[in-house]
Amino acid sequence: MVTYEYRCNRCGDFETSQPLGTATQSVPCPVCAGDAARVWSPPLLNRTPAPLARALAREDASRDYPDVVDDLPPRRRRHPNRPDHPAMSRLPRL
Repeated sequence: MVTYEYRCNRCGDFETSQPLGTATQSVPCPVCAGDAARVWSPPLLNRTPAPLARALAREDASRDYPDVVDDLPPRRRRHPNRPDHPAMSRLPRL
């Protein structure tokens, strides 16, 4: 089913769901039964979630204007009460 948009001169815009390719140029308005003309609207093919859109915009901006840093970020401190994994004890320490 595809959503088509129509505009009634008295009641305003409304949408109808119809099978693909079956939309007519006009339909009766569901409120006043007057003639409503079909309105062209761009298809909604993909909707990006807002957090992802912000992250993508930040990534695009960083290509042209990278952040300049003066120092290395601070190292994360180990939690004192968390025991090490036994396999980690065999790794070399830096």
